[in-house]
Order: sequence, then structure tokens, then C-alpha cells
Amino acid sequence: MFDVLVYLFESYYHHDAYPDHDTLARKLTAAGFEDEDIHDALDWLKGLAVPQANGFPEHFELSTSFRSYTEEEVARLSVHGRGFVAFLESARVLTPALRELILDRAMALPDDEVGLDKLKVIILMVLWAHRGDVDTLVLEELLPEGGPRNIH
Repeated sequence: MFDVLVYLFESYYHHDAYPDHDTLARKLTAAGFEDEDIHDALDWLKGLAVPQANGFPEHFELSTSFRSYTEEEVARLSVHGRGFVAFLESARVLTPALRELILDRAMALPDDEVGLDKLKVIILMVLWAHRGDVDTLVLEELLPEGGPRNIH
């Protein structure tokens, strides 16, 4: 599934929008991805479209408080991943609302543990979906090791 997400990012990063789900599924099949991975990736992407209001108060975006993790989050998110999220938030790459969306999408995975590499792909997809543009230095840090670097 993550290969599909990275492929979508690399293929549609400079476009304002990607095709509808049916067209996208056909293009991904033609690119050689398995139906199950395509289905899982497209279902996962639907979670990015959830409105960000989530009942957060207006001042939530300006919050500088510390985020505590639940037992389930600690069990599933690697220490390095949680540290990386904290780093990005302290560097003001992530807002508290984007952090919560990232954690929501990470917890939506069927995996027992979500390591740093998977979390980076999730962060990349959330930033792309909600900002449309990702700083080049952040992009270099988020793209998988050994992956194509022809985005910028």
C-alpha cells in the first residue's frame, strides 16, 4: 500500500488534483500495482478528506502544549516516529491539527507497529493533501531512502 501512496505522490505532486478514484484505480493497475494494495491505498486516502474541524477550538492551531500519547498509540507508533512528529511540530512544519490527522491515519493502518518510514509516508501524504506544497528540505527527509528524487 505504501508503494502506491509514494507512486501517487511522485506522479501527481505538481498537479492540482489527481483523477477520480475509478480512473486512478485503472492507472494504478496499469502501473502494475496489486488490486488489494490499490484498494487499501484509496480507502486510506479517503480518511485525508475528513473535514479538519473535528471540534477543535480555534486556538488549537496556536497551541504550544505537549501531546501525550495513549497506551494504544505508544504500542503501535515507534519511539523514533513519535520523536519525528514532535520534531516536525517544534519546527512548525506541523500544526496540532495536522499532527492529529497524521496520528489518526497511522492508527488506521492494520499494522501492529508503525515505524518511522511508514510514518514519514503518512506525513508526506497529509502535508501534500492539506498544503499542496512541501518544502524541499522536508520533502527530502520524508521521501523513502533510495526513492526517486525527481520531484522538485
